[in-house]
Amino acid sequence: MQMDERKRKILRAIVQDYIATAEPVGSRTIARKFDLGVSPATIRNEMADLEELGFIEQPYTSAGRIPSDAGYRYFVDCLMDAQTLSDEDKEIIERESTKKICEIQEVVSHTSRLLSELTSLTSLVLGPQKGKSAFGKMHFLPYRPGQVIMVIVKENGVVENHIVDVGETITAEDLQKVADVFNQKMKGYSLNQVKRSMLHEIYSELSRQRNLIDNALEMLDAILDGSEEDEPIYLGGTLNMLNQPEFRDLDKVKSLFKVFEENEPLKKLLLPHQEGLNVTIGGENTLKEFRDCSVISATYKVNGKTIGAVGVLGPTRMDYGKVIAIVDFMTKSLTEVLARGKPRGYK
Repeated sequence: MQMDERKRKILRAIVQDYIATAEPVGSRTIARKFDLGVSPATIRNEMADLEELGFIEQPYTSAGRIPSDAGYRYFVDCLMDAQTLSDEDKEIIERESTKKICEIQEVVSHTSRLLSELTSLTSLVLGPQKGKSAFGKMHFLPYRPGQVIMVIVKENGVVENHIVDVGETITAEDLQKVADVFNQKMKGYSLNQVKRSMLHEIYSELSRQRNLIDNALEMLDAILDGSEEDEPIYLGGTLNMLNQPEFRDLDKVKSLFKVFEENEPLKKLLLPHQEGLNVTIGGENTLKEFRDCSVISATYKVNGKTIGAVGVLGPTRMDYGKVIAIVDFMTKSLTEVLARGKPRGYK
């Protein structure tokens, strides 16, 4: 049985009406709302064929039909018209994204909040990957007598701050020299890539500050080669799930909220299966808790390197065209903001 043009139009009508109303769709509704030029009886016959093909299903006896996961997939891949954001939404994203924000982590957190507000769904943003990142830049800030704050900016944009005991005899000039040597020798390297000869050069040039060097290397070992489990997930609009008819079942909501507390499942949900924008629908999700959900995600970059991902989680009955347009525009906007170096500390 082939998917001819009439079946395609009827499937599109079913998906669009169900997204808008959250109510099963009948043949009379389609005939009344969508000018397809055929009778309700003809629509019923075509709906029976669509059900046999697995694109729609009946939630309960005597009800209309709703799209299946396969129906949503066919809609997204073959039937959905590409949407462009309204000028108002574009202005909101660009205005909010270009506010002066101090660090890359705050930019990402802000993106999560904005994304949930624009979609009225739950946003998930994977922050810059912390694990095994290369060294970017070091500098020191005065703190207390005998102590300074060592600031490490990694190449993926993450900023790490640590208080270091330096003693009261070390001068600001000494600290600057330490920072200059590290910045010259280690830029672009992770600690396990630093050769023994390079460490010897650092010790030779900074022999007067040996204790500080030992402390700095110990800090760098933890910062640059830390566990990837430290990658933060920023959630926004989790309570928006409660506004969806599909999640009136409290047990279903509890299982979702339990997963929201765990980083690893959310990372698997967000990380792309392929380059570009990804749409994962219903049963395509590997975790059973998300079998009634769809995820639209895309990655963002700094200097051409993928450093995180942006996504929206909602019911399979979501407005795919609108959400795809928002995630796509938001991701590109975030990449541009980071490329322009707005966050403090990212060069």
